[in-house]
Amino acid sequence: MRTAITLAALLVTTGPAIAAEYAIDPDHTFVTFAIGHFGTSTNRAQFEKTSGSVQFDRAARTGQVDVRVDTHSVHSGSPGFNKHLQSADLFNADKYPEMRFVSDRFEFDGDRVAKVHGQLTLLGKTAPLVLSSTQFNCYQSPILKAEVCGGDFEGSIDRTQWGMDYLVAMGMPKTVQLTVQIEAARK
Repeated sequence: MRTAITLAALLVTTGPAIAAEYAIDPDHTFVTFAIGHFGTSTNRAQFEKTSGSVQFDRAARTGQVDVRVDTHSVHSGSPGFNKHLQSADLFNADKYPEMRFVSDRFEFDGDRVAKVHGQLTLLGKTAPLVLSSTQFNCYQSPILKAEVCGGDFEGSIDRTQWGMDYLVAMGMPKTVQLTVQIEAARK
């Protein structure tokens, strides 16, 4: 009888692990991209408005991320190029004001997040995307007074998979390099 009570108490107190919830810090989360420009240079820009959430359980080696990107917030350093990036030729920001990445699963290498597998929605179409971690860490933020987890993640897409075909026939590359810098504070 005592063994049954002890076992029941252990099951109640240890139950399944619950992932901690984190809110994306928009001051430390940016999505940037780079694409070749006719073999002469590289066009780069970043999106300056992001939001979303992260769930992370290091012990269970699980996680989920949902990053929302305001496509009107694209910033290249050139007002004219920003307008063109927002136009129907490329991000079509008026029709598709949000780009979104939702992960299916985290892949770990030991205790470190190595890859994030998920789905990218761009221009109204959704397709798989895998982002590789170049660094990942959690720390106690002295400013936010909360645990913060985050890292830098990289991947590449064939933009034509989402219908972004502008100037491909003229020799502009289809492959776009993505970098996602993300930090999220525990709720």
